[in-house]
Amino acid sequence: MNDNISGWNTWSNTIEDWTDVSISELHGLMTGLMTACNAPNEQEWATVLAELSFAPLPDAALTLLAEEGEDTVEEGEDTVFQLKDKDDAYAYMPLVPDDEHSLYERVIALKQWANGFMTGFGITDCGLTAEENEMLSDLAKIGAIRLEEDEEYEGGEESYLYIYEFARMIPVSFATRKRKPVKELALISGLAIDAKTTKELQAEGKLPKPMPPVLNVMNQNNPS
Repeated sequence: MNDNISGWNTWSNTIEDWTDVSISELHGLMTGLMTACNAPNEQEWATVLAELSFAPLPDAALTLLAEEGEDTVEEGEDTVFQLKDKDDAYAYMPLVPDDEHSLYERVIALKQWANGFMTGFGITDCGLTAEENEMLSDLAKIGAIRLEEDEEYEGGEESYLYIYEFARMIPVSFATRKRKPVKELALISGLAIDAKTTKELQAEGKLPKPMPPVLNVMNQNNPS
């Protein structure tokens, strides 16, 4: 899929002056949030991003995020529409540059998307099944990839396509999750006095445990 069809160029042009995170990471955050929540409106997006300590997004960018969650879609491309149904979810694609960009750019963009998804889903405070916890733990390995611009990615294109497809299938697998209003997020409504800590939730298996920083099992299992 090229950059015009995927929306990469639209996102790049709309959010070019906002540099807190990459557009891939923002897209991942948006996706992670909307696998568990009803689609936020512009004000709700502004509030969520402010609570995450991001600089304010331009109005056009907030509109773009909100439009991704509209139920009335043209050409079936909005994100929340794809994520509401298991069959439609198979059409979902992480927002990364097309194969005319270097492999380095695409690997780094996918790494950023994975980290964004972890953030977006993490703030929803949803419980996880053992299978979901394992999937997110593996996604964290993608988010932990370390790669220098002049360094060759181990496994090349084949390995990249493998981890891309793995990352893409996580929103697909979470597609039928029951959603809640964004205003109910603890991030916005305020934590209860007896709220459990991240470490306590991890010990109970409700959040993925931190991953070793430089473990890349994906590449080890898929040599070139």
